[in-house]
This record gives sequence, structure tokens and C-alpha cells, in this order.
Amino acid sequence: MTRPSRRFKIRKAEARAVAREEARLQALGLDQVGSKANSEVHSECVRIARRLNAARQKVVGFIPANHKVAVPPLALQLGSALVELTGATVAFVDANVRYPALSAMAEEGTAPEEEHAARDTQGRPRVFRTRWLRGSLAVLTPPAAELAGEAVPALARLLLDGVDLFEYVLVDLTGFDVLGEHASAAACMDAVILVGQAHRTRERDLLRFLREMPPSRFLGVLMVG
Repeated sequence: MTRPSRRFKIRKAEARAVAREEARLQALGLDQVGSKANSEVHSECVRIARRLNAARQKVVGFIPANHKVAVPPLALQLGSALVELTGATVAFVDANVRYPALSAMAEEGTAPEEEHAARDTQGRPRVFRTRWLRGSLAVLTPPAAELAGEAVPALARLLLDGVDLFEYVLVDLTGFDVLGEHASAAACMDAVILVGQAHRTRERDLLRFLREMPPSRFLGVLMVG
């Protein structure tokens, strides 16, 4: 039988672990994932999740209209809404390691059996780490950012070989424009969504996006803020 003092220490350690996890999510702007505290945002995410579910597109890429737009808070909210709506397993892929805190969180929470292997251009194994957030929503992130010419092949290999477990895969394509590979990265998706800022994203940004993206894959525009 566990002694009372031992049980107290276990509960205290568990509470500290939960507090650290919540602090990480809050620091990333993800503290509302899986929460209904903001009912308006939650309702909108459920509405969009219904559309994603109806579109029957497994792999959806999110491209920011500019460097000030943060994709993870929105994509993770949508992933949480998809889990709630369908009960599906959903992955969020930080494809280009634009948010190191996500990578660190995934590394800390990954068991060996939850690593998704792909191979780089030299045939060496490259592991995407998995961290389950809440329910059946997971974060997949590579250990480090790829160089130009390597990021898209690595992402393509992951989508071909490493996501069978998931019914939906939401991919943050932030940073691929810096590498000059945003169009080829978008071509790996079943559908792409442009994420803009309300009252800030201009028509020229949308037109540039439409010119550079495969028309058959364009699913729509989401405005945040």
C-alpha cells in the first residue's frame, strides 16, 4: 500500500507536470486548445471543421499571408474541433520547425514507438516526433529545420509513409516561402488554406497567393485577429 506521504508526493509531481504543460501551451498561444472558454472562437472552429470534414481532404496545408500570422493556434483549434466533431485522430505538423517550443514539447513527450520515420535525401532516417496534446490530437515535428531543397522531400515522405494513423493531417507551411518552396510544398497537400489577418491582409496578398497555388487545391481563406 502506498503511504500517505508517498501519495501526496505523487499528486504534487503530477500537479507540477500539468502546470508546466499548461504554461507551455499558454506561451505558444495554445491554452484554449480543447477549451470552450472562448465560445465564439470555438463555435467558428467547429463550423470550419464541419467544412473540412465535408471536403473529405485528409492533408490540409495552412499558409500565412505574411510573417506576422501565426498558424499553430488556429490549426490546433481546428484540429481540436475535428476531434470533437468526428472522434478522429488528427495530426498537426510543424513542417518547417518555425516554432521551436513545439519541437521541444514534442521531443519531451515522445516515446520511441511514437516516432514517425522518414528518410532524407541521403537515405538516412529522419524522425518526426509525436506529442499527444489532448484526446486524439497530436503534434508532429522534425528535430530541426531542413535546408533549402530538403524540406519539401522530407515533408512528402512523411505524408506518404508516416501518417497512416491519422484521419486528418493539418500542416503548417510557414517558412516555405523563405526557402522558395511554398508552391511545391502546397502541391504535397490535398488542399490549402490561406491564413490572413483581419483588417490587415490586403487583396494583393490574396491575388499573389492564388497565382502561386495550384487552383484545384485551394480551399479558402481564413482571417484571424
